[in-house]
Amino acid sequence: MTSVLPETNELGFLIRATDWNEQVGEYLADLNDIILTDAHWEIINFIRQYYLQYKHLPNARVFAKAVAKVLGEDKANSRYLLRLFPEGPLKYACKLAGLPKPPTCM
Repeated sequence: MTSVLPETNELGFLIRATDWNEQVGEYLADLNDIILTDAHWEIINFIRQYYLQYKHLPNARVFAKAVAKVLGEDKANSRYLLRLFPEGPLKYACKLAGLPKPPTCM
């Protein structure tokens, strides 16, 4: 972990997306009691690429469709995504990826 912890808002999202790196992702996962696996990283890296490409975050339905198109139907089903991020796949994938809170998430 870096010597300076990244600044987060009251919901635990990074204030500055430029503070993100994989160590910060691990730190944010620890704060949220998530032990990251390769499967988590696949979704985290996917949502980062999506955001960089489209300059916005999808809603949950568009997120699942995009995951299915790129990573396969098996990784887009809700059971798979909820196993990785039980409190909300899109919200927590974005949080751990250092992205803003999706507008459709509470």
